[in-house]
Amino acid sequence: MKRLLEAELIYGRLLEISEPHLVARYNKALAGFGLRPTALERFSIDMTGFSPEIAEEIGDRDYLDPNRVNRRFIILAPAQVELPVVHTSFSNTAQLMHEFFSANSRAINAVTIRDALYGEIEDSVSTVESIEDLLSINEVRFNVLSAEDMLGKAAELRALADRVMTVPSAWADDQLLNRMVELAKVTGDIRQNALVPDKLIFRHDAYWANHFGGVFVFVDARGTTVISDPKAPGFRRSRPWQVAYIGIDDHRRIFDFLASTGRLELPGAAWTEASGLLRHRAGMILAHLAMTADPDGAPRLSDPIWVQTWLHRNAALVARDGRYPLLQEAMRVLGATGSLKIEDVSPRERFLMVRAKPGHPDQWLTNRLIAALVPEDFVSRFIFDKQGFYDSYNHYGEIFRDYVVGLLQDAYLTDKAGYRRRLYGIKEEPDYA
Repeated sequence: MKRLLEAELIYGRLLEISEPHLVARYNKALAGFGLRPTALERFSIDMTGFSPEIAEEIGDRDYLDPNRVNRRFIILAPAQVELPVVHTSFSNTAQLMHEFFSANSRAINAVTIRDALYGEIEDSVSTVESIEDLLSINEVRFNVLSAEDMLGKAAELRALADRVMTVPSAWADDQLLNRMVELAKVTGDIRQNALVPDKLIFRHDAYWANHFGGVFVFVDARGTTVISDPKAPGFRRSRPWQVAYIGIDDHRRIFDFLASTGRLELPGAAWTEASGLLRHRAGMILAHLAMTADPDGAPRLSDPIWVQTWLHRNAALVARDGRYPLLQEAMRVLGATGSLKIEDVSPRERFLMVRAKPGHPDQWLTNRLIAALVPEDFVSRFIFDKQGFYDSYNHYGEIFRDYVVGLLQDAYLTDKAGYRRRLYGIKEEPDYA
């Protein structure tokens, strides 16, 4: 992973924590979780407070996600809202955290001046034993505590203030008044500073979970659709009322579901030519075939002479795989007629020629599913399915790893928003992307 770290393709854009008071607050939050304090004087955190350095120190990447459900969080600074989430079991963790930050910004800004917030994103289950456990989660609640008990002191001060306002004799209680002064020195004027988060409950709708090899859950007005490994516990081959189960290898049903629910943008010249997505996918397939033919070689896709020479020398391999010629023919037909009969393409290959419908609420999740079904497109997988990308990267040879890192640096990192907008039509970027 050294290349990825140096290129900031893993654990990039994190917030460095080195001020002693912030380290101390983080350690108090760890103690609140029953974890031993870190001995590190400097570490970095993501939006949830996860630190790769601390995970390495204690030998547990799931120290904030012990059962891969009811995710823990530590908030040291409001600036965490701008950070990515680099380790999670649910694809919507970042969205839920961002909603929590947005709905409670005043309280977070006020509390983190003197304290840290920590707690759990609680849902209806404590462990996930089957897909049914995942489906039972309809909403989550943020259970929030504070390292220095700022929230507890604010609640106590509010109760005492209410007593003074409602009980006439309370004004003569010197002990009560002195306690209020003590608390106010810590909390400030709670009439002006909103120290207690207002909104704690949020919806838990469409998402990907990394349980059982990966589970995609899509929610529509007519019901829920689950896409996963058919061997996953709780997967039902029948279709119970309001829940449909589709195997991750059933490309025809997956495609029909996504297309019929308006989640796919089918191939048309208007967007395919402008985006260059089919050219991109053809390049990804060619790079994959080149790696297959020569694991120690480095593709040079930007060199037309190299491409033509390689295609000539490996014509049998290219023809046997079939996807590169298929994409070339698709681009030719789209250029000549403006449309393509997707039903003439085999279900597995259809995903090479589509993208998630721009503007659809599930655009990111749908692109994640497409990336999982077209694993050769490592660029799309890095953008939408980072865990899948890292798993594939671990199986690449050294030379191909250099090629992958170089391409991601040159093609994607230089203008991430522009790249996503051009290739995938993503116009509205989440703040945490």
